Amino acid sequence: MGATVEKISSNRVKIAFDIEAERFDAALEKAYLKVRNRVSIPGFRKGHAPRKLIENYYGEGILYEEAFDLVFDEVYGPAVEENKIDVVDHPEIDVQQIGSGKNLQFTCTVYTVPDVKLGEYKGVAVKKEHTLVTDAEVDAKVEEARRKQATQEKVEDRAVREGDTVNLDYAGSIDGVAFAGGTAQGQTLKIGSHTFIPGFEEQMVGMNLGEEKDLQVKFPEDYGASDLAGKDAVFHVKVNEITEEKVPELDDEFAKDISEFDTLDEYRADIRKKLEAEAAARDEDSFTNAVIEKVVSNAEVDIPDAMIERQIDSMVRDFEYRLRAQGLKMEDFMKYTGQDEKQFRDTYREQAEKSVRAHLVLSEIEKAENIQATDEEIDAEIAKLAPQTGKTLDELKATFTENDREYFKGDAVREKAIKMLTAAAVEEQ
Repeated sequence: MGATVEKISSNRVKIAFDIEAERFDAALEKAYLKVRNRVSIPGFRKGHAPRKLIENYYGEGILYEEAFDLVFDEVYGPAVEENKIDVVDHPEIDVQQIGSGKNLQFTCTVYTVPDVKLGEYKGVAVKKEHTLVTDAEVDAKVEEARRKQATQEKVEDRAVREGDTVNLDYAGSIDGVAFAGGTAQGQTLKIGSHTFIPGFEEQMVGMNLGEEKDLQVKFPEDYGASDLAGKDAVFHVKVNEITEEKVPELDDEFAKDISEFDTLDEYRADIRKKLEAEAAARDEDSFTNAVIEKVVSNAEVDIPDAMIERQIDSMVRDFEYRLRAQGLKMEDFMKYTGQDEKQFRDTYREQAEKSVRAHLVLSEIEKAENIQATDEEIDAEIAKLAPQTGKTLDELKATFTENDREYFKGDAVREKAIKMLTAAAVEEQ
């Protein structure tokens, strides 16, 4: 067998095959043994007609497709493997010569993982944010902690006011006639939450414990129940109980109760420190992403559509898995959102293209810089999985195959490459 490889672009190769006539003739004989059971020749039972008679009756070409497939399966895979061709799609086949007693000659044009022409990747200039934590952000965190310590206390010596929680009975009517769902006892309502019909809560402000009152309201025009939408209604309400939220004083005692600190100032300083660490981490992540984006944009790579489609396949499968975890089906999601499969896949296209491009460029940098991962670095990547599984590093490693370890090796190499890029990058002034 002869197979020659020609690179015709950065992401396509052509493999030309020249198969000896004897080999193709043997394939034709095998094809005859299969085809004879599927064709009918007058005067012969199926499977018993001679090859020559079948060829004369249907034409020799009846055996070509079957014979070609037999030869193709034998030669294509080994040629790809021998020449280390990283194919990403099915080949486009063009047959130049086929027939009994002739060499089988054909070509396979196939898309491959594309060449990457790296641009500047060391020392790229990228803007970096330096987020400052404000006093207001610290105050908000302290207030959040304070609210979590709040208690509800009964009120008996004053009327309802904004922010109170009221236990009430109510009965609604329209033109003196009660309507379905308009009556309840012992309901809880936070005044100012705007969970009831507009005007309802506002009219309760000033009511006293045990007081009864008629509230005049109007249902919104777009109310869910069409028989009530836009209608004037009266709700007779009774206040059964009033409670108010009591929050602790902001002082040293508060700090001691909720933290390991003795003073409020120390507690606030710790909150600021944590907020600053979170802000710095976000800034660093943004800087890293900007560096990668700049490095990728500086490179040239022609990505075959098949690679993008494969990435979309993966993203859609992941989305479908998350849907199933919520008890939903993909077809139901499509119906609810009014999308067809193509429209849904297109929502991922830009993201998929960016993901593939970034992967290819970073992989090329890893090769160019000969970045390798040590056993310790691979173990460190595996160890990140430990908290999710409840297993120790050694227990995890014992369950992994060599292929599993190669996956984590790839992660470790990628992390080293990204760290190298960010360390070499400079802040854009």
